[in-house]
Amino acid sequence: MTDSGALVVRGRLVQPSRVVDDGVVVTSGGRVTFAGSLPDAVAAGHGPVVGSVPPAPEAYVLPGLVDLHNHGGGGVSFPDVTSSTAALAGVLEHRRHGTTTLLASLVTARPEVLLERAAVLAELAVAGEIEGLHAEGPFLSHRRRGAHNPADLQEGSVDLVRDLAKAARGFLRTMTVAPEVPGVAGPGGAVEALVDAGVLPSLGHTDGSTEQAEALIAQVTQALAARGSTLGPMTATHLFNGMRPLHHRTPGPIAACLAAAARGDMVVELIGDGVHLDAATVRSVFDMVGADQVALVTDAMAAAGVADGRYELGPMSVVVLDGVARVVPEVGTAEVAGGDGPIAGGTAHLIDVVRCAVAGGVSLPDAVRSATAVPARVLGLTGEVGSLEPGARADVLVTDADLRPVRVLRHGVDVDVAGA
Repeated sequence: MTDSGALVVRGRLVQPSRVVDDGVVVTSGGRVTFAGSLPDAVAAGHGPVVGSVPPAPEAYVLPGLVDLHNHGGGGVSFPDVTSSTAALAGVLEHRRHGTTTLLASLVTARPEVLLERAAVLAELAVAGEIEGLHAEGPFLSHRRRGAHNPADLQEGSVDLVRDLAKAARGFLRTMTVAPEVPGVAGPGGAVEALVDAGVLPSLGHTDGSTEQAEALIAQVTQALAARGSTLGPMTATHLFNGMRPLHHRTPGPIAACLAAAARGDMVVELIGDGVHLDAATVRSVFDMVGADQVALVTDAMAAAGVADGRYELGPMSVVVLDGVARVVPEVGTAEVAGGDGPIAGGTAHLIDVVRCAVAGGVSLPDAVRSATAVPARVLGLTGEVGSLEPGARADVLVTDADLRPVRVLRHGVDVDVAGA
């Protein structure tokens, strides 16, 4: 509702550490001007406009969500788009569900294909429709490749990093790399080139040792500090998934990532959708490292928001059955029905992941913070997105009592949520 240029939203306001039962958000000119309790809004001089908006005790009011890892939705696969118009449909699928800031993720492919797709998606970044790009690969472990095409995996390449950053027109924000792959870590490696290009390395799809992970984390942490980067800390790409499992005698990369997150040197992504991770795993990681070091992500692919069926994810064919996406085995379709292929991304929206985390025992403020303020901090956007503090962009998600979206604002403008 508007009055004198202001727009007011009322409901149970989810703040970083609490829920305000009768909360108010006031926006003007696409920015937040107030967020807090009704009495405080009146005391701040917003009484006339606030009084004209009825209370909404069954609604939650959240900051717009921020997804660091998203390959598409609504039938659109970002790694396969050939026009920005086609790609935008996938962005809008998630925006209708409250994700107002998004990185469009690529998957491992031939270098020329990566450059072509990066150029297309960069058009959306220039237009302000997405925040930037995330390249998942191609410097990944063959053994822990998941849904990535083994034929396109390669050693770390400084030239490819530079070419990809150029094709993305400066909007390549993050890149997933495995520390044990030759050419990735150490002086003169791909990680050094990424930081020099203003791109945040993310550790993932790795079969490496604890020591290799620790060395990469130390290198990136020191390089970001030396550069004075506003990005970071570095992330772990979907912790647990695509990694050597934790074992008490060979702890592998997961132990290093949890330790780094606990001391503040890393933010760990969790695909807390009920498919990729058990709810107890999600809850335990929140308890171990704290919500400020966890970023909830979707790893969504084209099937997010649409029906089961067959889809493409870069050069790989994927089948979605009962909402679970798996790579189609090379030997035929018999194994598809049995679900034998590797999981190939998610089919949830980020608000679904938040809802699942809360149902699993994570507090609502913590789950929301890990889907808003934390990923915003990783992207160097604290105070701009991911919060409802005065001066922030007026990105607001209103849900019902079951955390299902009913209204979305982006830049203070209503998003069409029809079909959400």
